[in-house]
Amino acid sequence: MFLLSKIVHAARGRGARPGRIGLAGLAGLMGAAASLHADPVTETAATAAASEESHTLPSLAIYSPRVANQESTASFAMPVTALRYEPLVDVQSRSTGEAQADVSIRGGTFENTGFSIGAVPLYDSQTGHYSAELPVAPAMLGAPQVRTGAANAQAGWGATAGSVGYAWQPVSTGGFVSAGTGNDSLLTGELYAGVVSPRTVGGYTVAADVSAAASQGDGPVTFSDHDFVRYNGRIQIRDARSQTDLFAGYQSKEFAWPNLYAARNVDAVQRLEREELQTQLFVANHRVELGADGDWFQAGAWYRRNRDHYSIPDFSYDAHHRTIVRGAGFDGRVTVAGAGEGSGGRTTAIRYRAGVVADDLWSTELNNGDYNSRTQVYAGVFGDQTFGLADGAQELVLTAGVNYDDSNRAGSAFSPVAEIAWRRTPPASSTAPASAAGLQRVYLSYDQSTQLPTYTALNSSPTGLFGGDPDLGRSKAFNLELGADVAAAGWTATAAVFFRRDDDLVDWVFAPTTPGSRMASAVDLDTWGVELVARRSWRAVDFVAGYSWLHKTDNYTTAGLSSFYALNYAEHRLTAAVTVRLGGGFEVRCDNEFRVQEENDLRETTRTPFFTSLGLYWHVPRVSGLTVSAQVDNLWDVDYQEVPLVPGTPRTWSTAVTYAW
Repeated sequence: MFLLSKIVHAARGRGARPGRIGLAGLAGLMGAAASLHADPVTETAATAAASEESHTLPSLAIYSPRVANQESTASFAMPVTALRYEPLVDVQSRSTGEAQADVSIRGGTFENTGFSIGAVPLYDSQTGHYSAELPVAPAMLGAPQVRTGAANAQAGWGATAGSVGYAWQPVSTGGFVSAGTGNDSLLTGELYAGVVSPRTVGGYTVAADVSAAASQGDGPVTFSDHDFVRYNGRIQIRDARSQTDLFAGYQSKEFAWPNLYAARNVDAVQRLEREELQTQLFVANHRVELGADGDWFQAGAWYRRNRDHYSIPDFSYDAHHRTIVRGAGFDGRVTVAGAGEGSGGRTTAIRYRAGVVADDLWSTELNNGDYNSRTQVYAGVFGDQTFGLADGAQELVLTAGVNYDDSNRAGSAFSPVAEIAWRRTPPASSTAPASAAGLQRVYLSYDQSTQLPTYTALNSSPTGLFGGDPDLGRSKAFNLELGADVAAAGWTATAAVFFRRDDDLVDWVFAPTTPGSRMASAVDLDTWGVELVARRSWRAVDFVAGYSWLHKTDNYTTAGLSSFYALNYAEHRLTAAVTVRLGGGFEVRCDNEFRVQEENDLRETTRTPFFTSLGLYWHVPRVSGLTVSAQVDNLWDVDYQEVPLVPGTPRTWSTAVTYAW
């Protein structure tokens, strides 16, 4: 499916002409569109340098600036859709990512990745398999910010490997309606509409947007039908410095896939497994910018209810679960010394955060633990000391701080964060000369992070399909990282080298001596990694490339155990996103991924797959706002198990017609 560009909406709000937006400056444009949500933790000078060029681009749905195809061939787009070919994220899906997605960052498991919108972290206390169940239309969100290392420690929660953060997109008057079809009786449709009041009330602008989407199909393999719906509504109140969002969302997903979760060994027969999910989400978020020094304050509250019905007919297994999670939190930044003229380029700023997350579980199966409700609290404070260098053209930033995590069901933990960074000072205004080419930022950081297990790991029967352990405790990760940002000759690039040690990480392992189940186990791992991302835009071509290398050592596979998740990672992974504007309203979009997967005794397919997602879009010249599109995923029809023993998705295709206004 092909949707209306949120970037076009943002540009209209600033008087830009729709359909004339540069992808080379996409990151900068997104930052301008979401200026009320900029987070200094995740900004880099290399990203800012990318906004120096501008080329024409037809109106497109841009949900991630580092991915070419923003839509799915399997259903309507969801937040996870734009992460499939993201260089810093590995989406390990069962069926399609829109059906079920395990999101891995830097080789972490699906439960080591966190999500947040605005000031609040969102998670599912039953299992990390549902962490990406965000019933929010991508058109309402800003581009995903992938946070790792010290940035994750300062802005993420309950995530030891990395996190994905979103901001609430400013509402603009406009919308789109889209309808599509595809292989195996696929039918999809989506409607989005936003309106901004032409009058202000007490200096505030009132806006609202709504969205509805539906998808159904028989699926590309036996036992793979699906039926999805999503409804969203939001009210937004904003002025020049602040934005308040009140959101309500509902999503229902019913789908099936062979060996969805319960595949146990290579000799087992593939069986039908079916899942029904109903997710409700309510969020209130307020953010205000404080002065010209980059200070801000943000606060929010949320309520999430997830109902899960999971069944395996051949086993007469029929499980029902309901989780309710609610929370509140705030974060901000305040400059306490040295701001403005006469400071000599020296400033001191404090960043802070705090919140509470409480959950309740009702389940027909997860009743073997010590509790089914839990409250967690978190807080953090971080100081930034900035020193001006080289007549103000460069800066040295020293950061030090600590997080505190506690729970009524587990002991507390303090987690330090420290970073030293050199960076070029960004231009004072858009008319000032651009920063010099070359190194834009170099940093060295150390951080710790922590999280508690979910109820599936804690409360499953030790002798059931999924063996639990009520004695599992707090996991801890220690991360050391060296990184740099570079801009030269139209290219921007980021690089990082890191080492992470995980203590008592929860992995699901298979032991030949207990073939009836997989067991939740506390394990220790060491991970070494390298990440590289580079991008460049020309007048008719945009290109983004990514490479990652991971290596792990563990303390448990030598005993004959096999890992389903912690050791399911790509030793080498290359991604390439290419967009070519052909003229006449035609555009080709192509995402590619090649990986060398670490050997796993449970995987039955190749470990060197090459995937291509190819899309062709025609923006009809004589009908403004009309787009016809066609897309193919897994173009080469590669047989690959993203999760060991779970069949991969074969080649799929879809076509769509979209009208935007």
